[in-house]
Amino acid sequence: MPASHENSLLVRLRPDGPWRLGPTSGARDRVDSICHSDTLYSALCWAMLSLGLLEEWLDATARDTGPEGPAVRFSSMLPWQGDLLYVAGPRHLWPPPSSRLRTRGAQFIPTSLLPGLLAAAAPDGGLPALEEDKWEVDGVSRCLIRSGRKGAFAGPFRHSLRSNAAVDRIANGRVAVHQTACLEFSPNAGLWCVAQFRSPSDEQRWTAPLQAGFRLLADSGIGGERSRGWGHAEVEEFRPVDLSKLVFGGGQAPESPAPNAYWLLSLFSPGPGESIDWEKGNYSLLTRSGRVESPIAWGAPKKSLRMVSEGSVLVAPRKPVGCAHNVAPDGFPHPVFRSGFAVSVPVPWRAA
Repeated sequence: MPASHENSLLVRLRPDGPWRLGPTSGARDRVDSICHSDTLYSALCWAMLSLGLLEEWLDATARDTGPEGPAVRFSSMLPWQGDLLYVAGPRHLWPPPSSRLRTRGAQFIPTSLLPGLLAAAAPDGGLPALEEDKWEVDGVSRCLIRSGRKGAFAGPFRHSLRSNAAVDRIANGRVAVHQTACLEFSPNAGLWCVAQFRSPSDEQRWTAPLQAGFRLLADSGIGGERSRGWGHAEVEEFRPVDLSKLVFGGGQAPESPAPNAYWLLSLFSPGPGESIDWEKGNYSLLTRSGRVESPIAWGAPKKSLRMVSEGSVLVAPRKPVGCAHNVAPDGFPHPVFRSGFAVSVPVPWRAA
């Protein structure tokens, strides 16, 4: 069912130190710029375990295989800075042609640009997609930022390398120096996401536990190197929103004739029997892996899974739902779920 004003919750976190979001390659000297929706779901499962709600939470989400999807689904966590929320732009509209900006270098764009992109792509559109003199690409964060901002923190974050030293206290005190990549955020910036509820009753049941879960994660950390104090944050905002109005600057995306297209704000893995026209659309795939964090067994490698990435645009007869996969290693004592539930927004389809 489409989300309404009562059925979505905006969450903004303001990091108060470095964050490590491990890249797909697992390389220590690389860091991801997105806290993907499957990572966020796993972190919230840990929070629900700490709150004594894990079994009910799994029943309402990963184990719920109904046609309308889970009680709660999540977008990925994306950057914000000041009054700008950043997104991975719809792949069939971004990057637009530009004579001045190197738009291909921008991984993230402000939601305030989306109405202009849609208007420029309309059959009767003739206006430019954006006012190029007002924007520039921050090469550090790969965000499209307002013109005139200078310095290492012109964008919402930068990539940094922190040095570490492992001391062997047995073999003559030998020291092994290594580096770990992380994100460092500007003072008025952070990460945001949306929790989308299936119904008003699901919103009533899960809003308070989710807020408690996010506060717990903000205090305990999200991502890697939490034992060093990384991944901590302050909760900047909880606010009910209409998702379409949020990303389209207060308005709705214009109606489009068939086929229907859906722009992903999360990772996505199609559920059984789900109809996606893979010959159309504009999408990319990425491989997700990682390690299990469980009180029963810690550090075992999860099974890898190919997923559709954020910013992809899928053509389908109905809104994508997705599913959760059990990615536990063979013989593991309990399931380990990777969330592939879609948070998406209808957009007009235009073939490239």
